[in-house]
Amino acid sequence: MSKDSGIHPYEPCCSSAAAQFADTLQQLSQILRDQNTLEVNSFLPRCSSQTAVHQAFGNMKVAYAFALVALLAFAAPAANARSLKQDSSSITDADILNFALNLECLEAQFYSCAVYGQPLSADLTGNGPAPIGCQSANFTNDDIYSIAMDVANNEIAHVNYLRTALGNYSVQCPLVNIGSAFSDAANAVLNTTLSPPFSPYVNDLYFLHGAFIFEDVGVTAYKGALTSFQSKDIMLAAAGILAVEAYHAGYIRTALIENADVMTPYGVNVSTIVNAIAAGRDMLDNKTVNTVDDEGIYNATTGDYTLTPVDGNAVAYSRTPAQVLDVVYLGSASIPGGFYPNGLNGKIH
Repeated sequence: MSKDSGIHPYEPCCSSAAAQFADTLQQLSQILRDQNTLEVNSFLPRCSSQTAVHQAFGNMKVAYAFALVALLAFAAPAANARSLKQDSSSITDADILNFALNLECLEAQFYSCAVYGQPLSADLTGNGPAPIGCQSANFTNDDIYSIAMDVANNEIAHVNYLRTALGNYSVQCPLVNIGSAFSDAANAVLNTTLSPPFSPYVNDLYFLHGAFIFEDVGVTAYKGALTSFQSKDIMLAAAGILAVEAYHAGYIRTALIENADVMTPYGVNVSTIVNAIAAGRDMLDNKTVNTVDDEGIYNATTGDYTLTPVDGNAVAYSRTPAQVLDVVYLGSASIPGGFYPNGLNGKIH
């Protein structure tokens, strides 16, 4: 798709597939009211004129998104639905989904700004604050831009999906720093002060570096949360999002591997910076749990590239919520900062 299209998919369009699911959800409305669960109206698709992008997705993706919403609303046991309302010290499925929503807000804001030059709508953020440092990226490679648009649309859809599924129990998107936090992260992992400051919006290659910071963390965060869900149906939906994040991470890694030997203005090549980012994430989350859960794109010992960061059984790594916060706060899970200046919203923060 051309960069000049300028279409921003703030809301899901009413394709024929989505309309069919709307009819199904309407039929479920009385059942949901009887169960006293989430507000039914919040599950109905909101129509807008933003149809072009979603037609590019194809009706199957739109239908799949609404199918997951229907699954979450209808198939989850009533006990789990009631847990969304109770105020207790235990962590509920809703708390975990809100934690995921915070992470999706960060990714979606970054990609929305980089691709479309504008942040998420107030409707998507729950009237949350505008991000710090939002700007469009200087894409010159049409292939990278096309993939970036697809990733952006996916992340925006994730925010809408989680917010819709949670209804009135969803938290606002928190304040995110998608500007200076990138340069702070780069300085930290390279143990120097880069000049000029690193920005993922400068060019295609730097955009890929910025995306790399987030995507592997998203995969490990969802992987770590899967066994915590009380509802198997919600766990299945989360696994579906995990798979999409893994697709994103695989593309980002592939694109960086293809440019691994390119020298940057900072005097080091791409693989050196990417490996430093991975090592930095591993160092940060080792403050909470001393494990190896990250890998760069080049193994200097074997001389081979690494597409999949996995353990000895070729299973993806996991991160606990505290480990995720260690990374995105750029320091400690107990001290907000980095990409979340004021911390996350919700019980897990």
